[in-house]
Amino acid sequence: MKDALVIIPTYNERENIEAMVRKVMSLPHPFELLIIDDGSPDGTAAIVRQLQLEFPGRLHLETRQGKLGLGTAYIHGFKYALRNGYKFIFEMDADFSHNPEDLLRLYDACAKEGYDMAIGSRYVQGVNVVNWPMNRVLMSWFASWYVRLVTGMPIHDTTAGFKCYRRKVLETIQLDEIRFVGYAFQIEMKFLAYKYGFKIKEVPIIFTDRTKGVSKMSSGIFKEAVLGVIKMKLNSYFRHFDRY
Repeated sequence: MKDALVIIPTYNERENIEAMVRKVMSLPHPFELLIIDDGSPDGTAAIVRQLQLEFPGRLHLETRQGKLGLGTAYIHGFKYALRNGYKFIFEMDADFSHNPEDLLRLYDACAKEGYDMAIGSRYVQGVNVVNWPMNRVLMSWFASWYVRLVTGMPIHDTTAGFKCYRRKVLETIQLDEIRFVGYAFQIEMKFLAYKYGFKIKEVPIIFTDRTKGVSKMSSGIFKEAVLGVIKMKLNSYFRHFDRY
């Protein structure tokens, strides 16, 4: 069985992708990297194809036609990881808001400490966010507080997108039934892992807002998260979870 796969969805990330690939490839642990590109018109996929010549067997590329959403990109990547036999599967952004060095800490939480899911958390030790305006920091913090209130999850950073899963988590969650496509996808995955009884650890990180490229955040994505959480909680009352 293969060890660790890092999944990074991309859309117009040509300014970041080469530096990100090289950084992940330079880490002392031999992570493999899967880029899922949604038909970026800026040529992101072409850059990755060129880099594949330099990192054969470790850098993988899946392309999709059109911008199909963050959640569907990760589901695509999860199925790829399960199909190809990886033990540990990671989610990470392409824009360096997540420090690639922290992959090692997330890996250790699962591979060495025995957790099933490790979350790179901005809020488990205060507020560790750099370069965000105060209104966005407050929106994100209160969103996580709201999600904890509604769902009962003992997780400080419920919207975090920097995570490591043990394979068994993704095998247990019914991936085809995941409904959210934006940032609420991150909430839904944590909620299901929590409901199934998996061991979850928040690993403190410093989140730094992107300095290159364009943010994909929108009011529609935020609305999906706020309204969708209530529906997700209500639906859970009518679903049976076999505790792991």
